[in-house]
Amino acid sequence: MLWQTEQQLEDLLCEVVSWDSRTRTEGEIQFAEKIKGKLLELEYFRENPDLIQFHDAGNKRNAVTALYKQENVKKTIVLISHFDTVHITEFGALGNLAFQPRELTKKFREMLDSLPEGVRSDVTSGDYLFGRGTMDMKMGIVLHLHLLEQAIHENWPINLLLVTVPDEEVNSSGMLAAVKGLVNIQERYDLEYTLFLNSEPSFSMHSQDEQYYIYSGTIGKIMPSALFYGRETHAGEPLQGINAHYMASFLTKKMEYNQAFSEEIYGERTPLPVCLKTYDLKVDYSTQTSNHVAALYNVFLMKRNAKETLASFREVATEAMEECAEEYKLILAREENSEEHFNIGVWEYEELLNYARDKLGQEKTEAIIKETFALRGLDQREISMKICDQMMTHCQEIAPACILFFAPPYYPAINSSRDPIVQHKIALAKQLLQDHFDVSAKQVHYFNGICDLSYVNYDKQDHGWQAYKNNTPVWNHLYTIPFDEMQKLQAPVLNIGPFGKDAHKLTERLHKQSAFVHMPFVLRKVVESMFEVTTVSECEK
Repeated sequence: MLWQTEQQLEDLLCEVVSWDSRTRTEGEIQFAEKIKGKLLELEYFRENPDLIQFHDAGNKRNAVTALYKQENVKKTIVLISHFDTVHITEFGALGNLAFQPRELTKKFREMLDSLPEGVRSDVTSGDYLFGRGTMDMKMGIVLHLHLLEQAIHENWPINLLLVTVPDEEVNSSGMLAAVKGLVNIQERYDLEYTLFLNSEPSFSMHSQDEQYYIYSGTIGKIMPSALFYGRETHAGEPLQGINAHYMASFLTKKMEYNQAFSEEIYGERTPLPVCLKTYDLKVDYSTQTSNHVAALYNVFLMKRNAKETLASFREVATEAMEECAEEYKLILAREENSEEHFNIGVWEYEELLNYARDKLGQEKTEAIIKETFALRGLDQREISMKICDQMMTHCQEIAPACILFFAPPYYPAINSSRDPIVQHKIALAKQLLQDHFDVSAKQVHYFNGICDLSYVNYDKQDHGWQAYKNNTPVWNHLYTIPFDEMQKLQAPVLNIGPFGKDAHKLTERLHKQSAFVHMPFVLRKVVESMFEVTTVSECEK
């Protein structure tokens, strides 16, 4: 067998890490063929190559699925991972070693004095392998290859479907493509998905956290955004218009750290919202004030959906613009003895779009949107705000206005903490870790690192995503979430992965015992316990 011993697993990890697959690089494009090559080292897939499939994720990238199928068996565990990594700017002169775990670990031993104290002790202990992707999350791929090989060799009476995707670190295009593939595979082979098992690593909750965590869900993230469209004027006559920066400051102040967007469930709490980026859409320098500014706000989710988030966002934006208008009227009264009525409208993108269609006609409105999509060098977020901006350019009579919209990406929160299968698997994993390795594991109900489990097991009864669809300017053009297909993927989610530290940092590292000893044993036992999953579920009930 190829990937079963500690040494074999370490060798495979070092090989897979050496395949530089940073997001939006040629390496990310090539990775799919490379992982297919590894799968074809197994005789099962050489004899059944059609069970390996590629799923187009855009920009020449592919998600990969590989199905181990037992005849006359429906029950299927889906093994989810991602193969892209973040970039390595922080490595500096060590960049040539970023994807060589053994060499980088050796180099760190030679430069201990330049490393933080906690890192020094981990280097000298010999317990860790360093390198980009060792922790987040190529060891997860290795563990899933390990399980596939075991299942094939031992003829396990359950189906395993490996899913590994690109682009998790940016827009999750890989998983969004894989969702449709999962539905097609389920229908084609008459499968019953019983568990979505991810192996993202155990993420620390605070600095120097050595606790090992198992996750029964994943936190959500959404990006309510706003275009502030004021009235331009010369800086020498500032009160002849209204500066969009001034307008933006009121909403940003109200959104930052706003507890109204905080959720607490199972004793866990979402981080408070913050403004991730602001844009001045006036591209040149001049003494003209800017009449168009945009801001993107990060909001984490547990139970809230897009519709509820938009309702809260509109309420806060309305209050902010009312306060802005009131303060501006006071300034006008003080500086110019003016009693001019002043109002700032708050519009959702859907409302602005309908207004533009009524005024300009359907054909003209669609032409404006199409022209915006043709702009080069802009990402999905920038194009979203540009569409709003172009609409306002043709509807300036409603200015000053604050236009509310959603910018990609959107990760729905998913949770299976109450599912009896997940409860049983977590109890089993905790017992195995304690009894065999003296490792104490804790359950976390919402994985705090954002992951692709957001796109499976979506609530069948939830239609709040319609608000997202209607208020995302790039919807169905540059960005789409397959909510209908997600609602067909009904199985609990679970995340059990290796322990590591410092994801996305120079000192990213993987605990070798956790990766090469603990996890292979625990994951095997968890999968084996699913052979009789129906019996377990009935007992729990």
